[in-house]
Amino acid sequence: MKKHNFSSGPAILPQSVMEEAGKAVVDWNGMGLSLLEVSHRSKEFVSVMEEAQQLTKELLNINDDYSVLFLTGGASSQFYMTAMNLLDKEETACYIDTGNWSAKAIQEAKVFGKIVEVASSKDKEYVYIPKDFTLSNEAKYLHITTNNTVQGTQFQEIPDVNVPLVADMSSDIFSRPIDIEKYGLIYAGAQKNMGPAGTTMVIVRKDLVGKLNRVIPTILNYKTHVDKGSMFNTPPVFPVFVSMLTLRWLKAQGGVEAIQKVNEAKAKLLYDEIDSNPCFRGRVAVEDRSLMNVTFFAQTPELEKAFSEVAKANNISAINGYRTIGGFRASIYNAMPMESVKHLVKTMRDFAKQYA
Repeated sequence: MKKHNFSSGPAILPQSVMEEAGKAVVDWNGMGLSLLEVSHRSKEFVSVMEEAQQLTKELLNINDDYSVLFLTGGASSQFYMTAMNLLDKEETACYIDTGNWSAKAIQEAKVFGKIVEVASSKDKEYVYIPKDFTLSNEAKYLHITTNNTVQGTQFQEIPDVNVPLVADMSSDIFSRPIDIEKYGLIYAGAQKNMGPAGTTMVIVRKDLVGKLNRVIPTILNYKTHVDKGSMFNTPPVFPVFVSMLTLRWLKAQGGVEAIQKVNEAKAKLLYDEIDSNPCFRGRVAVEDRSLMNVTFFAQTPELEKAFSEVAKANNISAINGYRTIGGFRASIYNAMPMESVKHLVKTMRDFAKQYA
């Protein structure tokens, strides 16, 4: 029996996407060649890259002031590439610290400029999103992590600021509409809501690149990839291809606006059960709850151990919380079907009948 996989990443993909990708690995479009052995310079793959970029622009309503790049190195590489490309040595950037990944971004950015942490929720173990902050007058940009995979919080309102907004959207990209005019740069690892691990999307406003006095290695310079259409070096062919298939699937579902409604319905079903079930309790502030990563605890360590076993027996996979937090985490990205969320909720209800 296929498992209900609530992994935070690498996360599940639509079944139809996996089936089509599997066929392409063996024989792509009847060419007698695997996708994995076709030249990345061939017209066939160039068309894949171009379609993935165009679908991204269409689904997120991105205008031609921005370039869509498919790079490597994961979102972790963007922790330093953003600062390296947007800050000269003596310049200042502001960051909001809302969890593990924003803290890592702050640490990496400090290598390249003056970093001001304007707000943080670390004081309460990142269970909320800080709302009040003041930007430095010298700020070149403000960096946020829109969804916090580990903690289970999410910006429900994106800050309005008078500087470019740089956003790590690794775990909620394509889950809801965005106002692209607010952003100078968006980056996202593919492996949570877009494709398999191995490629990282960067959406960057063209007028922000190539402006520094800093010497940047060619491969780490955004302008290199903007000028070459993400084809400066050999791109991650398979992850880009599968991401393109996922974007096709998303368009067929009705696009970002339609999937947002589905995501909200899945999250409501699960949060309602957490709030009403006597065996469980939510982890984070209600107003800041993530629609992508639902974090919660059992009421006692004994119940936590027992539910872990019950979940496993009911073909529920990867439900345990992050190793430093414990409890449970159900990642319900775009591709997670409502049926799996219903299965988890039923398992929780049945568990309460026995253990409450």
